[in-house]
Amino acid sequence: MQRFGKGKTPRRPKKGSSVEKDPVGVYCRIRPPGAEDEECCIEMISSTTIQLHAPDGLKANRNGEYKETQYSFKKVFGINTTQMELFEDVAKPLVEDLIHCKNGLLFTYGVTGSGKTFTMTGSPGEGGLLPRSLDMLFNSISPFQAKRFVFKPDDKNGMEIQSQVDALLERQKRDSQQSMPKTPSSRQKPDPEFADMINTEEACKCDNVDEDCCYSVFVSYIEIYNNYIYDLLEDAPFDPIKPKWLGGSTPIRNNEPPQSKILREDQNHNMYVAGCTEVEVKSTEEAFEVFWKGQKKRRIANTQLNRESSRSHSVFTVKLTQAPLDADGDHILQDKSQVNVSQLCLVDLAGSERTSRTRAEGSRLREAGNINQSLMTLRTCMEVLRENQMYGTNRMVPYRDSKITHLFKNYFDGEGKVRMIVCVNPKADDYEETMLVMRFAEMTQEVEVARPVDRPICGLTPGRRHRNQAFKEELSRRLEERGGPYNADDPVLISELIESLPALPTCELVDPADDQTLPRLIEVLERRRRIRQMMTEQFNKTANTLKSMLQQYDSQLNAKDTFLHDQRNKLSDKDKMIQNQQSEIERLEKKSKTLEYKIDILQKTTDMYEQDKRSLQQELETREQRLQKELSERKRMEQRMQGMVTDTRLKWEKECERRVNAKQLEMQNKLWAKDEKLKQLKAIVTESSSGATERPERPSRERDRNVAQMRSASPTLIPTVPPVHPRQRRSRSAGGEKWVDHNPPSNLDLGTVMQPIIPNAIKVSTPSEKALSKSQKYVLRHQELASDGEIETKLIKGNVFQTKGGGQAVQFTDIETLKQECPTAPSRKRRSGSEDRPTQLEDIENRAPVANTASGHGYQKRRKP
Repeated sequence: MQRFGKGKTPRRPKKGSSVEKDPVGVYCRIRPPGAEDEECCIEMISSTTIQLHAPDGLKANRNGEYKETQYSFKKVFGINTTQMELFEDVAKPLVEDLIHCKNGLLFTYGVTGSGKTFTMTGSPGEGGLLPRSLDMLFNSISPFQAKRFVFKPDDKNGMEIQSQVDALLERQKRDSQQSMPKTPSSRQKPDPEFADMINTEEACKCDNVDEDCCYSVFVSYIEIYNNYIYDLLEDAPFDPIKPKWLGGSTPIRNNEPPQSKILREDQNHNMYVAGCTEVEVKSTEEAFEVFWKGQKKRRIANTQLNRESSRSHSVFTVKLTQAPLDADGDHILQDKSQVNVSQLCLVDLAGSERTSRTRAEGSRLREAGNINQSLMTLRTCMEVLRENQMYGTNRMVPYRDSKITHLFKNYFDGEGKVRMIVCVNPKADDYEETMLVMRFAEMTQEVEVARPVDRPICGLTPGRRHRNQAFKEELSRRLEERGGPYNADDPVLISELIESLPALPTCELVDPADDQTLPRLIEVLERRRRIRQMMTEQFNKTANTLKSMLQQYDSQLNAKDTFLHDQRNKLSDKDKMIQNQQSEIERLEKKSKTLEYKIDILQKTTDMYEQDKRSLQQELETREQRLQKELSERKRMEQRMQGMVTDTRLKWEKECERRVNAKQLEMQNKLWAKDEKLKQLKAIVTESSSGATERPERPSRERDRNVAQMRSASPTLIPTVPPVHPRQRRSRSAGGEKWVDHNPPSNLDLGTVMQPIIPNAIKVSTPSEKALSKSQKYVLRHQELASDGEIETKLIKGNVFQTKGGGQAVQFTDIETLKQECPTAPSRKRRSGSEDRPTQLEDIENRAPVANTASGHGYQKRRKP
């Protein structure tokens, strides 16, 4: 048997400086929250940026370590994004590239329960990216599909082209083997589980489809479970997660577990799964039925975080084979160099998870470990690729550490476009896992992949299929006008008529009372008899027409013989004229040679100019590419510097705000101290001016309260701190809290017996933020000269609290005055209105709390020394 051409997946181009590269397209999709009152940690700022907020509990535990962070993507899809909008932006360009012989890789990535499987597969009424991609593909190539078995996989990642006869034999062999599992027919009704995945109103197609090619679609479906590859389309009903049981406690062991597959490298250095089942499909329903058959075998389990958690990575591959038609536009060109095979891989990665949250154990724990290990290998490969591209290193990328990275290493080396959809769950419980996913996505966007090259253009004339169809229509019209059959001599039509005969139903009788099988069989046989009778009548009619045409051709042939005899006589006369003209031709040939020599010289000169033009044009293109690369690098650097400037500006704004607040607090304290000094000086001047004429009287309690109210009118420092409780009469420096004892170096040592003793105190001469962060209380020892010439010590106390900017601030709440008097020195004493009452000494300790509101009142405490 003749061996026909074989098609291979196109080999990737060699690396070079002139190869154009595109960054990996990373998109983000936010899953809607589970409940309206659920705490969220993700906020969509713009169509390309999201912001992460640390949960409140996490902030409290880490002392405000986590801050708000922003991440940018190629596009961000919010909670209200439909499946159609996501498909239009992400998957539709990949399907168009698939039709134009370019490979593509699309995978979903995220933590468990973030909506990856929903994004890829979808649900009834909301089909995901996979069914929409299949629908668009078949809507575009449906009129140009080849018959079944014209293209046949060769089990080496290539395709063989069979003739029409061999393909017909393959189809008849498949129909005759009833026990052999058939490919699902596109004429059958689809399964109700996925019948309404895609709405007909949302169907789309590619416009730029080459009509002069024939297409065939092959699909395969594998999963990577515990770093082993399994074929989901293989007939192996064994399920290691949910084994089948015989009713008691005995499992079924008739079926052996499926065998794992291995990865191989073809002659073009492309990786593929050896022995994987590839099914030829002809419609969207048929392709999705094959996918659903494998989806039911995929390993899923129930965990604490997801009721249907994927326990393996799934890879659904759509392989499109296309070959051009011959010059007549009727049959496929049997040339292996013109066969193109492109593929689109749709990958649903299993979600990363923490065992501390899922509480997995046993086989679930092992599965989670293998899933996390494979995802860690993917991150490592991306990091090495990014480092090699940015810093010019040549580190080896560890593709072989995991099956998922080893299978798709060709895509990252320049085999096709790569797109990634990062699915995130906005709930606060997934904050730390989401943070890791965001960092990986940010790093992946910096990896560049070589742009796939366009396929070579076929040298045949375009529009061959259309001209062939027009020719057949015109031929059939003329035959009908002359009474001939419609395409009676077309063997393809005859084979279609034979295949269109109704298939025989099942003829097995198992019940004597069966009254349906025989009538059904009789009905089918009667239909087949009528079809054969119609074909016989058509054949007889065609034979009679052919006979009449042959008789007509015989009469025409006799007339042509007479005409030829007359023409021979005329031909002899023309021979003489030809001999006379040959001499003239020889003369013209000599002249033509001379002109050809001149043309050669001009052609060489033109070639030299063309070569110079091409070299200059190539140099110009190289410089333009270098300029574009420099411009893109400059734009990327500008974006990075803008981010750094924004972060630095926010940091310094917070620092300036903190310093301004501290300075305002310091100035308010100084102003309050000056007001106190002015009030004391005013009291001294008033008493000294009235002391010569009047005897001083002791001020009443009403005056003390007025003074306290005047003191309380000083500016409020921090309005959020509650006022000091006036019933606390003893010194609060004796508590068990941590104190900062601020004793300036300018203070004098008075050598008095009674000194304030503060336990658990950190003594400093200059306050620092480190000392304040370790304490809850603050006291300042301030010395000043009293009106009687003695040194007066004031203990100014306050509470230490943390500001929003991360610093420390002090709220002053109390003042204690310590005064030393000499017994021999004259002292001013206040007396009451009556002279008979005993004199009382001046107050030793005064307490003046700072009010936090306008209605707060201070008070004074008096005691004898």
